[in-house]
Amino acid sequence: MTDTQHGDFDPVSGRTTTGHEWDGIKELNSPLPRWWLYMFYISIIWSFAYWVVYPAWPLISGHTKGLFGYASRQDVVVELEALRKLRAERGAALATTPVTEITRDPALLTFALAQGKAAFGDNCAPCHGSSATGSRGFPNLRDDGWLWGGGPSDIHQTISFGIRNGDERSRQGPMPAFGGANGMLKPAEIVVLANVVRSFSGLSTRPGIDLAKGRELFAANCAACHGEDARGNRELGAPNLASPLWLYGSDEKTLVETITMGRGGVMPGWAGRLDETTIKALTVYVHSFGGGQ
Repeated sequence: MTDTQHGDFDPVSGRTTTGHEWDGIKELNSPLPRWWLYMFYISIIWSFAYWVVYPAWPLISGHTKGLFGYASRQDVVVELEALRKLRAERGAALATTPVTEITRDPALLTFALAQGKAAFGDNCAPCHGSSATGSRGFPNLRDDGWLWGGGPSDIHQTISFGIRNGDERSRQGPMPAFGGANGMLKPAEIVVLANVVRSFSGLSTRPGIDLAKGRELFAANCAACHGEDARGNRELGAPNLASPLWLYGSDEKTLVETITMGRGGVMPGWAGRLDETTIKALTVYVHSFGGGQ
């Protein structure tokens, strides 16, 4: 690097240089615009003024209060306290209102839906999905395939105590295994029965399957829970097999697996984990999806 006299004229750019040169490349003298410099100086002055007027400097056990003694934190505290009181009032009303009557109060309904949405995202979405449409083995809460009913009281019971989780208050009714070493049906019979089940919902069946034999097998082994018409039984949590809605899948392989091994999905109970107000809010929110009843 070489230094030349400051202010040399560069004939290529038509501008003066700073006097610095690197390997024949000259540094042009390009000062910042005055407006930019003025704004920079003003911001420096403003920062000193801010330090004096508003709380800014940290101390050992606190911070400077500033000449105005103002802090936006105080506004936040006041707003949060007001929100807490509002929620306490609405929460008390929600706690004492029967779940079947919450929808009759528009203000209470709005509060319940807001609280329920937040609680659903924190506690239910990992299994049922953020949109509540579920996945294989996890029910879609927006359709009509409710095993134990989709009314407010039904949903409240299910959320409170769950399904087949060891709590005697939870929903019961696991499907038994009809196959295996000690099963009641032979593998060939299970294939026939799987095809008959497919036929109940209008699905195609394997060519050559003896559907009459399949109906006999169904009547002898399945009708006690699913009904003679295969439309299920909500008292037992037995699904409607004539519906196009399937929790685990409707292909022959899946149905053979279901009949052979049985099904017994588990849902945790939220009573004791969530307060009753939150459970009611969740009930109202899930019921608002429109599925069930």
